Amino acid sequence: MNLTAENIVLVAKQHQIEELKRLASTAHFVEVICNLIHSLQAERGASSLYLASSGIRCKEIRQNIIKESRLLETRLRVLFTVQVDQATYANAKTLSFMAWVLLGLDDLGTLRQEVENFNLSATESITAYSRLIAGLISLIIDVADTAIDPRISKQLVALFNFVQGKELAGQERALGAYAFGSGVIDANHQQRILHLIDIQERHFEVFCEFTDKIFVAKWRELQLSPSCSKIKQLRRVVCQTKSKQLLDSNQSERWFESCSTRLTDMWVLQCALIQHINDYTSRLINEAELDLHDAKGLVRHIRDNPPPRADLCDRFFNPNIPLEQALEFMPPASIDSTQCKSIIDMLQLQSKKLADMETELSIVRKALAERKTIERAKGLLMARLNLSEEVAYKKLRSAAMEQNRRLADVAETILTLVNIE
Repeated sequence: MNLTAENIVLVAKQHQIEELKRLASTAHFVEVICNLIHSLQAERGASSLYLASSGIRCKEIRQNIIKESRLLETRLRVLFTVQVDQATYANAKTLSFMAWVLLGLDDLGTLRQEVENFNLSATESITAYSRLIAGLISLIIDVADTAIDPRISKQLVALFNFVQGKELAGQERALGAYAFGSGVIDANHQQRILHLIDIQERHFEVFCEFTDKIFVAKWRELQLSPSCSKIKQLRRVVCQTKSKQLLDSNQSERWFESCSTRLTDMWVLQCALIQHINDYTSRLINEAELDLHDAKGLVRHIRDNPPPRADLCDRFFNPNIPLEQALEFMPPASIDSTQCKSIIDMLQLQSKKLADMETELSIVRKALAERKTIERAKGLLMARLNLSEEVAYKKLRSAAMEQNRRLADVAETILTLVNIE
């Protein structure tokens, strides 16, 4: 290839197409992760009810779910291999998350056997499954953080928050199933359920902030479903019953079915969101390929009809243009591809597109960074003060309310003070 500005512009556009195709592959990777999360959530809920009822309930259902989970696990392991083969320095963090998830998947058979033999309590089983699911969700947020297109990145942020909210709803189902199945509730379980209700709603709020209006409307419609109304009624029973007071164990099936219906409805919405991401990525690839085709034609036209060199010099070395603007090839706001008459026009147009994308990406990445900061501060409080997750989160939220500050700002202050120490 001849080293010319025109050829470099074309290579840049080809590189953009390759990045979008990698993003499409990544979207498929996320889809399989989400499928496995959904199956493991169902497996966790069935295992909880199985343990709470001493094996009377959900035995066959649990075995069927395990078969589905194993199939999805096999698919994910194949994609892990692909990710490792295509690894670069840039996705070293993703590989680290994958390693943790792989450890959990390798130990999943032992966990299932422990549940089968009643060697674990329902709480221990829920915690074990939740830890593995948390690792899988971490992969999704890492992918969202590295997406190169702001429109896809926004949808991945929405997806992450929706999956996280759904996961918390799944934990609520498992804890409630245990409470109703065993016929008793204690204060710790009540506090945990209240915490799960609170924080899942916060994730759904962020989901609505980043997703398209059509999905916001679908989510609000889902909130009005009969299953959600039943869950609200049963939540009141669980959360208002005094500690150690007996619950009606016959309500366990009603709770589990209502929560499962809600999770299934959420799963349908989640699948639609993933399909939207896949369709959008395909459309971006098609647009980029068309843009490359047009650019090749434009380059040929410029080569066949070169503008006067003096005109190029005047435009490139114009002393009236600020240096930083000249170096960035800042174009007029109204420029489009049909107005390109020289390579400088092409560079200006491409620079504007990249600048716009970078601005949008910075907004999305700020939201992701704030989420990570809150999680780190919460983890720090848990470790330093020996607190549970819900108590640590409540302390962060209370401090934010008392100081009239954003939760992320309070979390950042806590991490800064620790670093000073």
